[in-house]
Amino acid sequence: MLPSPSLCQRISLDLHAGLLSQEARLHPLRQLFWECTLRCNLRCKHCGSDCTASALTPDMPFENFEKVLLRIRESYDIKDLLVILSGGEPLMRKDLSECGRRMKELGFMWGMVSNGYFLTPAKVDELVDAGMRAVTVSLDGLQEAHDWMRGVTGAFDRASEAIRYLAHRKGVAFDVVTCVTQKNFGELNAIKDFLADAGVKNWRIFTVFPVGRAAEDSRLQLSGDQFKELMEFILRCRKDGSIHASFGCEGFLGGYEGKVRDHLFSCQAGLSIASIRVNGDISGCTSIRSQYSQGNIYKDDFVEVWEKRFGIFRDHTPLKTGPCSSCKWWKWCKGNGMHLRDDEGRLLQCRMI
Repeated sequence: MLPSPSLCQRISLDLHAGLLSQEARLHPLRQLFWECTLRCNLRCKHCGSDCTASALTPDMPFENFEKVLLRIRESYDIKDLLVILSGGEPLMRKDLSECGRRMKELGFMWGMVSNGYFLTPAKVDELVDAGMRAVTVSLDGLQEAHDWMRGVTGAFDRASEAIRYLAHRKGVAFDVVTCVTQKNFGELNAIKDFLADAGVKNWRIFTVFPVGRAAEDSRLQLSGDQFKELMEFILRCRKDGSIHASFGCEGFLGGYEGKVRDHLFSCQAGLSIASIRVNGDISGCTSIRSQYSQGNIYKDDFVEVWEKRFGIFRDHTPLKTGPCSSCKWWKWCKGNGMHLRDDEGRLLQCRMI
């Protein structure tokens, strides 16, 4: 169990809860994920979507996604909206640069999340020219641990090449994301030194939640004591200034709130974040693997869905069951992120109990 928040933190959390209520009413769309493919060149042990090199679900044709973008442009000011391409591995699509170029023509900023294997310097330059303004590359340890996690020998070398180039490439916002497991927990300091030496400024850290392949492999899960030690590691990183480390969005962190992230906890799925799945489903974010789709672009208007649905995302009250029903942290936590709920709404993971 994590430590309880201090009095000062509780005051901040109370104020933050009021702001989140207002955000739920206004639901400004700031990030739109496009799951543009389920194909992937790696075989990651923690994959939540069981991606394969030749997925059963075909890639979404860009012209179908473009219709959604046109509707969004008609209805909203898109200057602060970022379209994020995810997968699978987005670079499995041969037309990725063409997709990016068209989004740029339409006035959309876009970025992508990649395993880095195909992100050669030439490819990075091509994508930046096509309008890419942000990119995240995954690095899950040093060579042995990363290649083990990613299931392909040489994955570390390819990701490292991309990281070194992107760390100094102007014109694109860049960070590295690391999934901490039993395999790489003991080398966190070495990973930090490697990234700092490569010139990386921003490092996001997360742990595996028990969905997909990750639910079946205990080597991917940290113990409670290890998780607290990870929080302390992030605090040390933020103090020494060698790299700006922050924890992901896996839930409420009690006494670590406001200390290991640049913001207090909130699940932004359905508040400011939406996603279009490869099959056309409209949901909160691509981390949510449970069945919380609110519509489908092939039969519903995206803007109407965003404005009139997403009720469970904006009011978690129906999720106040089981361990959440009498939890003293509910008013700040709201039952954790939607990606930590199964199809029936049951909570999969909580660090406070």
